[in-house]
Amino acid sequence: MSNIEIDAKSGFCFGVVNAIKKAEEELAKGGMLYCLGDIVHNNLEVDRLEKLGMKTINHEEFAKLKNARVLLRAHGEPPSTYQTAKENNIEIIDASCPVVLRLQKKIHDKYDSERDNNTQIVIYGKNGHAEVNGLLGQTESSAIVIEKKEDLEKLDFSKNICLFSQTTKPLDGFQEIIDIIQGRMTGDAKFEFFDTICRQVSNRIPNIKEFALNNDIIFFVAGEKSSNGKVLFAECKKYNPNSYFITTPSDINPDLVSKTASIGICGATSTPKWQMEEVEAKIEEIRSVLI
Repeated sequence: MSNIEIDAKSGFCFGVVNAIKKAEEELAKGGMLYCLGDIVHNNLEVDRLEKLGMKTINHEEFAKLKNARVLLRAHGEPPSTYQTAKENNIEIIDASCPVVLRLQKKIHDKYDSERDNNTQIVIYGKNGHAEVNGLLGQTESSAIVIEKKEDLEKLDFSKNICLFSQTTKPLDGFQEIIDIIQGRMTGDAKFEFFDTICRQVSNRIPNIKEFALNNDIIFFVAGEKSSNGKVLFAECKKYNPNSYFITTPSDINPDLVSKTASIGICGATSTPKWQMEEVEAKIEEIRSVLI
């Protein structure tokens, strides 16, 4: 029987591991623990922690809380969240990723030093994403968010531009944005950019490419809300057409499983290892009844 392989480089990134560890430590103390937004874009992991006693809330619900304990997930939060916590006597369990916090400080410092120079602070990222909302908060929501090259029309290339990136964006996309801006700057306007992409996440793309090429069939496991999952699955599909996106073991089509094919299981930065192991067990179960 051919092998089933779980990609050792898939699964939670450091920031998510840290956030979940903090959540479990706080839950072990007892009492109500709230989490501001999904701790990770994976419904099964959120459900697991909620069964341990954690309650997920949105920002509107957070603003109404008083005298409570709230965990901030790895994505980071804008200054307004901390201000609300202070006013409402909310104890913050801060699980913001250190990489995100460093980026927030860079953007805040640049905004402070350049606010009188008409410099445009630009963030290459996804509009509405939790991390990007936190980054925007460092500039009093004045930064310009660029999702794709077409959005560059929002910029004035005759004025200074300072470019940052959401930590989980692809390196090649960031480089393309840099090249276009450099080519369009006019007059004496200055262009600065800071590579703030997390290598633990960006390196997943070359790793996933190699993994996809080395297996006959790929089952990519992720939550439907995971932006990172969509990007990585697209890479899998590009290099191995026999790649299938699933969220639970029950999504596996038994007709795709054979005894002779090598099967690879991989996932997003928001996919827990236990979920990939459950998929492995399901594939073994399907194979056990094949002739």
